[in-house]
Amino acid sequence: MNVYMEWTYKTTKNVEIVLTSDLVPAKQALIIANDFMKTGRTKELYFYDENDTKWSKKEFEKLLEEIVEEPHDIEVYFDGGYDVDSQKAGVGIVIYYSRNNQDFRIRSNNVLDQLDSNNEAEYAAFWEAVLQLEELGVQNISVHFKGDSQVVLNQLSGEWPCFEDEFTKWLDRIEEKIKNLGIKPKYSAISRKENKEADQLASQALQGIEVTSHLNLSE
Repeated sequence: MNVYMEWTYKTTKNVEIVLTSDLVPAKQALIIANDFMKTGRTKELYFYDENDTKWSKKEFEKLLEEIVEEPHDIEVYFDGGYDVDSQKAGVGIVIYYSRNNQDFRIRSNNVLDQLDSNNEAEYAAFWEAVLQLEELGVQNISVHFKGDSQVVLNQLSGEWPCFEDEFTKWLDRIEEKIKNLGIKPKYSAISRKENKEADQLASQALQGIEVTSHLNLSE
């Protein structure tokens, strides 16, 4: 979870200046805030996440205590591929998250029928990722979704309109599930090279290679 801080600083001449920090990891932000408060010149300090949700210092400390046992700092990579000859789609999902001060990675893939295009496979991959988040117990928290499909990410973010009925059905289904889970999504388009883990999983699915793993990266 990354946040930025906004605070009022009082100079030696009693001039008040409102300052804003860059985005920093939540734990680091709290350490910095505590140092600011020790100066005696900082007041009205607030924390904001990437969706501009606002917390006071007391509220933020309570939030960090609550989320440590829940999945947080979640990054989701997804990819879908479509084989025209077999008319099958392969989807690959990689999820990184933290819980109880440990880091984890989930990797999985699947082969699907009854899809018609590569773009639809990308939507199916995104949907599979959201279902895995639900199974993981993710609720009411920010999630960073990353993929190399600009169509899916830009349509989900609302930057691009969607005119295809088959895609609209996926959009509606995904948006409803995200809303029900209370997920605050952030979407980032990345290169295929940056998405190589999910891309490989999707390719392996089309080759009949099933992958399912849940690894503790801290061990």
